[in-house]
Amino acid sequence: MDMVTLHSILTVLVFICFMGIVWWAYSARQKKGFDEAANLPFADAEDQGDSPNSDLGSTLEKKPHD
Repeated sequence: MDMVTLHSILTVLVFICFMGIVWWAYSARQKKGFDEAANLPFADAEDQGDSPNSDLGSTLEKKPHD
């Protein structure tokens, strides 16, 4: 098996993997999860429950100086 044949086989295998990923990404079963993930940046902190930055607002409040 020469290098040209090996490269051709590898190209076909990578193309098949790529098409499989595209098929998975655009399948109807994934749509709901992707729609939820797309809206995460717009979600309120209350909707997400316990978040590591949930008390960030209290730490940023101005405190009176002594």
